[in-house]
Amino acid sequence: MARRVIFGGLLCILAVVVLMAQMVRLQVVDHHHYVTLSQENRVKVVPVPPTRGLIYDRNGVLLADNRPSYRLVVTPERVPDIQRSLAEVVEIIDLPDAKRERFEDLLRRKRHFEEIPLRTRLSDEEVARFAAHRHRFPGMEVRAQLVRHYPERKHASHAVGYVGRISPSELRRIDTSRYRGTSHIGKGGIELAYENVLHGNVGFERVETNALGRVIRTLDRQPPEPGNDLILTIDSRLQDVAERALGDRRGAAIAMDPRNGEILAMASAPKYDPNIFVDGMSRDQFEQLERGSWQPLFNRAVRGRYSPASTIKPFIGLAALEKGIITADETLRCTGEFTIEGGDRPYRCWRPGGHGDVDLAAAVAQSSNVYFYKVGFELGIDAMESFLGLFSFGESTGIDLIGERVGVLPSRDWKRTNLGEGWFHGETVITSIGLGYFLATPLQLATATSTLANRGERVQPRLVRAINDGSSGEQRPLGADTPQQRIELNDQGHWEATIDAMRASVRHPRGTARLISRGLRYDLVGKTGTAQLAALDEEMEYEHEERPEHLRDHALFIAFAPADSPEIAVAVVIEHGGGGGAAAAPVARAITDAWLLHDISYLTTLEAGRVDTREVESVIETPGGAQP
Repeated sequence: MARRVIFGGLLCILAVVVLMAQMVRLQVVDHHHYVTLSQENRVKVVPVPPTRGLIYDRNGVLLADNRPSYRLVVTPERVPDIQRSLAEVVEIIDLPDAKRERFEDLLRRKRHFEEIPLRTRLSDEEVARFAAHRHRFPGMEVRAQLVRHYPERKHASHAVGYVGRISPSELRRIDTSRYRGTSHIGKGGIELAYENVLHGNVGFERVETNALGRVIRTLDRQPPEPGNDLILTIDSRLQDVAERALGDRRGAAIAMDPRNGEILAMASAPKYDPNIFVDGMSRDQFEQLERGSWQPLFNRAVRGRYSPASTIKPFIGLAALEKGIITADETLRCTGEFTIEGGDRPYRCWRPGGHGDVDLAAAVAQSSNVYFYKVGFELGIDAMESFLGLFSFGESTGIDLIGERVGVLPSRDWKRTNLGEGWFHGETVITSIGLGYFLATPLQLATATSTLANRGERVQPRLVRAINDGSSGEQRPLGADTPQQRIELNDQGHWEATIDAMRASVRHPRGTARLISRGLRYDLVGKTGTAQLAALDEEMEYEHEERPEHLRDHALFIAFAPADSPEIAVAVVIEHGGGGGAAAAPVARAITDAWLLHDISYLTTLEAGRVDTREVESVIETPGGAQP
């Protein structure tokens, strides 16, 4: 019995020793291995966001870049007490109320195992402070990432656009699998229009993490596909000239290559800095930018709709030539007034007493309203609408941007559909000088001017010249296969007659654009326009400076050069700028000088206020009381 007890005791002791040895091995020797395999550890699939494609101008100037940055992210299911952690983390890093409100909004909408950004663009000092206190904040990590940056700031901001945080409405319509790990998306301009090209495809990593959420090792990795780079048609130097020429006035300037539709410059003023959207802003701040009186986010070049005013006269003259209503040498008498037969309301010219006997060239050069009243009335609204539609008025130009607005090309059907009324003869009269219901965007004016410069060949405007493959680096040009349309006239000489008339507008001693002919070293043709916003009584004279700003006339100008082999077409609109010859034409001259001569001396003179506008500042090309 004693031997059995001793044997049993030794056996128990041996078993305990073995058990203790096994516990030492598990808890000490192989501790790290078994912690990794413990119940609280997991294999996690981590999305790897792609690098967003870059945006360059046609000469390689970088317009949209990616910069390294740090952000603080939170995985809610790994934070024992989120509210307590938020209260404590503000002692280490700055956390504005807007950032915290956005985080709590995302916390309600996202799944608890997904990472939610709490702060972006942490400074090096903030990263170091958080690292020192990292043990206090389980479930919080500092992540390195690339964020969008616009090195030229406000330069070409409306064309390039911006990126911002993905909104709830965008989250519902996008493929969320493509945007895992990505918090930003294109919101405007090229960034929005080419989002699918710039974004790339997300990658994934399978990683082992410990109970604290720290990555132990990477098990597998599928690299992301970077977004493609874009080469724009814009010339950054010419863009700078256009923006400087507009100055601090509201308006837009479009420069276009009529040979292929490439947009050389797209300036809209005022501008904005797209960098402010990368980190996000409050709703009040955004609404102030979007709805403020100056509306800097509004792209006037493609969304602003203005009465084309007298810039439409060359097109009306061309239509009348084509329909056989006039000949280029035929004169009509401008007495200063026009009255429809049987009517008692006079439609006045901007010059009291009129211009006398004028042919097409003189009528365009001096912007005779009465000449075009008569021509337009004979032409009729149906023929007018049909012919102007050939030049893209009243329809989309097809530019590669999202949100282009279509102007209004008035017609009987349009008025009946939109206003429920019939058409009146007086509306035909004022449509012939680009007023009334007639509306066009600066882009439409530039496109129509390019068609005129090409003697009828229509080109589609575009902003992207080529795509660089983000993986292979191969460049793919765009636009080469775009089909061209042509306007065929019965007499090709009508093109030259119309262009000669526009040349007289610049070169003739009485031309409304004569101001910009001084020192001109190439053949520039153009037409001014002044869009009246408020009618004048018959006895009243227009005094630009004495009027409230919101009632001052818009200034317009269209042009192309050189006349025989056009390389650039320009459309300029200055809101409340007054006369087109004084306000808009010098902007176009500065742009064409910079492009054709690589000379900015005229721009410098314009910026310094040394361009003499006294000769043309009294030229108001709209008739008081002519609008319906």
